[in-house]
Amino acid sequence: MKALFEKWTSISLVKRILAGLIIGVILGLTVPQATGITMLGDLFVGALKAVAPLLVFFLVISSLCNARNSHGGVIKTVIILYMFSTLLAAVLAVFSSMIFPINLTLTDAAAADAVAPEGIQEVLKTLLMNIVANPLDSIIKANYVGILAWAALLGFAFRGARDSTKQVLYDVSDAVSTLVTWIINFAPIGILGLVFNTISTSGLDIFTEYGKLLALLVGCMLFIYFVTNPILVYWCIRKNPYPLIFKCLKRSAITAFFTRSSAANIPINMKVCEEMGLNKDNYSVTIPLGATINMDGAAITITVMTMATAHTLGIGVDIPTALILSILATLSACGASGVAGGSLLLIPMACSLFGIPDDVSMQVVGIGFIIGVVQDSVETALNSSSDLLLSASAEFKQWRKEGREIKF
Repeated sequence: MKALFEKWTSISLVKRILAGLIIGVILGLTVPQATGITMLGDLFVGALKAVAPLLVFFLVISSLCNARNSHGGVIKTVIILYMFSTLLAAVLAVFSSMIFPINLTLTDAAAADAVAPEGIQEVLKTLLMNIVANPLDSIIKANYVGILAWAALLGFAFRGARDSTKQVLYDVSDAVSTLVTWIINFAPIGILGLVFNTISTSGLDIFTEYGKLLALLVGCMLFIYFVTNPILVYWCIRKNPYPLIFKCLKRSAITAFFTRSSAANIPINMKVCEEMGLNKDNYSVTIPLGATINMDGAAITITVMTMATAHTLGIGVDIPTALILSILATLSACGASGVAGGSLLLIPMACSLFGIPDDVSMQVVGIGFIIGVVQDSVETALNSSSDLLLSASAEFKQWRKEGREIKF
């Protein structure tokens, strides 16, 4: 058994994932009735979601209580990159929607039981309440805002503990990291099940429905990843950013696309950070933080869907209003992880800026659920891979200042 596992892990993870992807497509098209295969994907995502809160909790505590040097400069740079990138995504989505206006066919497709937040105050209140939530409850419910807050407080509190206590915390975090490595090695099998489920239930036609709307959404997300993000990376490292761009694409975006969960992708991003030799004290904080506030894809989704609704109803959008929408979408996107339903249920809040009634905006949410197979996958891939990309870039910026060689 050990020899078989070693042989399995000797093959490149990317190659194994691509093989799982191809096999999943073939099985989804040829034997769609074999629904038991979907369990492979469910088990993989379930395992990642289960271990991610523990990983974040113990890594942050261990990193902060054992940290000997201050790395606040790197973390500050990462936060600035996260917020600026999200705002840039919202602005791009607004003006792209003006250049390529989309008309929607509004129906009664909205989810009847979906409840959208009433305003930005509700989103901010949710975030603040998540911060002070019971720490055990936060771990159980994967409330990463609460996990980060309590882990940070405990990490600072344990700085005065005995060295033996700090070593125990380090050993626990190391053990959880090892467990994550075991789970990630089964990613190809999980991807096979996830792809099979998508293809067998929706078929290849899912990629052609609502083509124009999807093209605008995906186009904006790809523009952020391949045009604006490289500019931010170049500002940090002062060298060709695309090798790092494609590394993050291969190692993070592919798994995030199929798991459709930034939380499930946290362990994968942390593993890549470790392989690149990044400082654990930094990425153990910035990666889970990015899963909470770095929401380029969510900002694009909220903005494009709102602009499409306004255009369909014949509502004109001037430049000042467009900028206000961009800021609102940025703040809303940062709170998307604290709202049930994610970015889609924040659309009515943005629509309220134009006086669009809830019954209309909730129909747009319904359209969002229809195209969610593609939209949510690409959105998660952008969000999660950008967490890795910008975290690495910020630390490489520090390396450059120190005269260290930057290797991807």
